[in-house]
Amino acid sequence: MTREEIIKPENLVYRRTPVLTDNIMHYCPGCGHGTIHRLIAEVIEEMGIQDKTIGISPVGCSVLAYNYFDVDFVEAAHGRAPACGTAIKRLNPDKYVFTYQGDGDLAAIGTAETIHACNRGENITMIFVNNAIYGMTGGQMAPTTLLGMKTATCPYGRTVEANGYPLKITELIAQLPGTYYVTRQAVFTPAHVRKCKKAIRQAFENQKLKKGVSFVEVVSNCNSNWKMPATKANQWLEENMLPFYPLGDLKTPEK
Repeated sequence: MTREEIIKPENLVYRRTPVLTDNIMHYCPGCGHGTIHRLIAEVIEEMGIQDKTIGISPVGCSVLAYNYFDVDFVEAAHGRAPACGTAIKRLNPDKYVFTYQGDGDLAAIGTAETIHACNRGENITMIFVNNAIYGMTGGQMAPTTLLGMKTATCPYGRTVEANGYPLKITELIAQLPGTYYVTRQAVFTPAHVRKCKKAIRQAFENQKLKKGVSFVEVVSNCNSNWKMPATKANQWLEENMLPFYPLGDLKTPEK
């Protein structure tokens, strides 16, 4: 069956995309990473760019992402994925290059690389998973941790006096002239999954236009470090994360 036949509505069935490997993912049950991985892989398959795609993952929960995508992949040092993506795209301008980063990586140790890659307008796609905590290393406070939210390093809750304000890095990035498309999505309901996939597809398609960075934030949960069952974590996300990190497009060619 050709790609054109596969993507016809009458032939669309729930199946495992071949852009994902058969390796069992290490993510905690209920985590959004697996869903986001699938969306990226489906977009790559539907666009027919599996042999033209290069992914970059740094340190964090996504440190083993190269095990799950059947595309060329590079492992970057903590926070350095945008720098690696810059080099790879400039050396291979015909490739589709994407970074896959968490909030501790992209908005903390990698802030400089993130800001400058976006300001330069590098023609890459950046996927940013924001669960407001350091997921892999023990649940420490991240730049995106909400006020009052308890973590391993602010056990009584984040305060402005001790820890400063949560960083709305996506709003900041949307102001930079080198960003072409900036959006915030989620994957905790089927409707949100569909919208997120559409945004990811747009972010990859934009690389053809050579207009700059396409940046997709995905607000997700971390039920293990939030210390909640997955269903309760999704409810907490909706009631607490989304009022501070509202979903929708922050920057489009028309906005």
